Amino acid sequence: MANAFVEKLKGYAPLSNEEVKLLEEVSRHGRRYASGQDMIREGDKPGVVFVVLEGWACRYKILPGGSRQIISFLMPGDFCDMHVAVLDEMDHSIATLTEATIVTIPRATIEHLTSVSPTLVKAFWWTQLVDEGVLRATIVSMGRRTSLERVAHLLCELSFRMRNIGIANEEHIEMPFSQIVLADAVGLTPVHVNRVVGKLRRAGALTVTPATLIVANLSRLAEIAGFDDNYLHRRISYAAGTASLKSIAERLTN
Repeated sequence: MANAFVEKLKGYAPLSNEEVKLLEEVSRHGRRYASGQDMIREGDKPGVVFVVLEGWACRYKILPGGSRQIISFLMPGDFCDMHVAVLDEMDHSIATLTEATIVTIPRATIEHLTSVSPTLVKAFWWTQLVDEGVLRATIVSMGRRTSLERVAHLLCELSFRMRNIGIANEEHIEMPFSQIVLADAVGLTPVHVNRVVGKLRRAGALTVTPATLIVANLSRLAEIAGFDDNYLHRRISYAAGTASLKSIAERLTN
């Protein structure tokens, strides 16, 4: 089975065989987590980088009243908290949303990888820039999009991310979480989200099961959301490990 972490970084930079071997070595031994299990909690001492090889996870915060706000979703190939070791304590928690295989990479190992390979530095930077783009889109959703647009936009974003890593196609995109999780991510009550999901279902964009949401018509969902995936900076395919600036520009505009 392909290493999701390696495959994602290969999409952001032309990795050599040696660089691929380095990444495979540091992400070889994953630990299996149950669904809903915390990997690290707010207030804990940081120190490692988490890499998702299988399954889904999320970053979240718990408010004083006990409600949860999901900050971001993590899926196969994603890694997080590359720079968090400079902090004294975590300012958010990270937990699994499904059963998942997670690798923990010591901060010193990440520093070694960046010291021996400028290409890996570029790939790491690119992932960070995409994460920041996702955060900006979330801020816009919370501040300016209607509840219908907000839900549709998040589901579009997740759909495009899943397609980019090859775990979904346009005809059937299944979200492995409930409407309660969706409510925690968009800052709405479960009752409100249920009404919004009903509207999207009647519009032909979604189908619903008790534990999952299935995007039935991505084009319709994107139309409702006013979705543009430019902030996800779609992955670049490199032929034989190299690519010209012209070919990169052509792929980014396709």
